[in-house]
Amino acid sequence: MIGTPVLQIRPMTAADLLSVQLIERASFTTPWPPQAYRQELEANRLAHYLVALIGEQIIGYGGIWLMADEAHVTTFAVHPAYRRRRIGERMLIALLDLALDRHAREATLEVRLSNLAARRLYEKYGFRPVGIRPRYYSDNQEDALIMTTEPLATPVMCARIARLRAEVDAAPPPDAEPDANPETRLDGAQPAGAPVAPGRKGVGS
Repeated sequence: MIGTPVLQIRPMTAADLLSVQLIERASFTTPWPPQAYRQELEANRLAHYLVALIGEQIIGYGGIWLMADEAHVTTFAVHPAYRRRRIGERMLIALLDLALDRHAREATLEVRLSNLAARRLYEKYGFRPVGIRPRYYSDNQEDALIMTTEPLATPVMCARIARLRAEVDAAPPPDAEPDANPETRLDGAQPAGAPVAPGRKGVGS
């Protein structure tokens, strides 16, 4: 009997970039150009990127820049066909684990003010609003909300992550079958007028 494919999270490689670009285009109104991730992997020593897979299929990714004692979340997305399965939570935990392993003091990110789903996820994991970047997003000049965690190694933050990790671990594994919605095909094709999720920071809880 063949078992259900298990979600895996591992470092991103150059071989993953085609799948990453398909998710990028399905998730953001202003996607990074194809070469951007290759440059990040090959030339940016501050950059660390992860991918999430079910079986052999890449269904999400995220990344951080480690600058001094700060982990800056640069991007975060789950393919629309696999959202609302707590995959985003698992990826965020992996990014915070990576930050701690690299001795980051805190994590920070920017998110669209209008992206309430992403903001709720980040707040759940200890990010709090600390400022605004006016007209941060080039597609519509929307402001970005700056969110930062408490110091990651504090007992309060460690207890929060441990509790949330236990909840996610106790949940059923993500369904391996993609959403059948034709607007979320894994080959990246979308019908005319298909909606694209707003924001540079995605959400895929």
